[in-house]
Amino acid sequence: MRKIFFALFMLCNSAAMMAQPQGFGFPQPQNNATFKDINYAGDDLEAHRLDIYLPETNQEKYKVVVAIYGSAWFSNNMKGMTYMSLGKPLTDKGFAVVCINHRSSGDAKFPAQIQDVKGAIRFLRANADKYKLDTSFIGITGFSSGGHLASMAGVTNGMKTRTVGNTTVDIEGTIGGNLSQSSAVDAVVDWFGPVDMAHMNKCETVNDGRSPEAALIGGAPADLPDMVSLISPITYVTADGPRFLVVHGEADNVVPHCQGVNFSEALKKAGRLETFISVPNGQHGPVTFNEDSFKQMTDFFLKEAAKQ
Repeated sequence: MRKIFFALFMLCNSAAMMAQPQGFGFPQPQNNATFKDINYAGDDLEAHRLDIYLPETNQEKYKVVVAIYGSAWFSNNMKGMTYMSLGKPLTDKGFAVVCINHRSSGDAKFPAQIQDVKGAIRFLRANADKYKLDTSFIGITGFSSGGHLASMAGVTNGMKTRTVGNTTVDIEGTIGGNLSQSSAVDAVVDWFGPVDMAHMNKCETVNDGRSPEAALIGGAPADLPDMVSLISPITYVTADGPRFLVVHGEADNVVPHCQGVNFSEALKKAGRLETFISVPNGQHGPVTFNEDSFKQMTDFFLKEAAKQ
């Protein structure tokens, strides 16, 4: 079996970040997108560009999986490495893989990031014929903070706004227009995403004001409990959403393993969980990314796509 090695993405202000995979112990796939640097928002931002990778099977159209990088929400331009980490197994199984950028927490605060994701999905539906996409099925996946955004997309299907306490956020947004198109997704694979921000510190409490989630919401989580709830996909789970596959390493020292456990339990209770893959010795990337977990991801998406 191939061995996969990863490095931490960065450290910021001495705070533990949602670090991401950078390197591999096997030859990396060629990062040659079929359609590259497409702006889905109609502006000139690097953060609003996406790449589309089509399988080499010369079909008329391909069902779609959107993939999102992890960066602790600090990066606005890592779409290229997304394909190199998650995309190749999916194109090998016949999916069009769409790797998207999104605004960082330094560019704009939440909900800008989920608005970008939804704007990109609406764009894909509006331009499906141009890019050979069969948008009767759109799956979504991501790792770390990308897992958070993929999960958020899934649990907010059809949702325009969300209010907790005295705080209301615009979930859908208007990025790129195409507002007659749906931003809904049909299946989600969450790779070790932070999904329960109220239990990030040792699975018990919120992290401090130096944390990535503090940067995402613009203040210390302890001072902004409504926003802590609003950025946590676990608080949105209902019986009406798409099905989920959740993958989390038991030795993850960046996003606690309890995040995957708690999220899976909530999804199972709502009847939305396909499987929770708890990887023994799995870290935040290393070991958790392996041939078996990749196969379970592709099998899950194939199964869900066959329903459409």
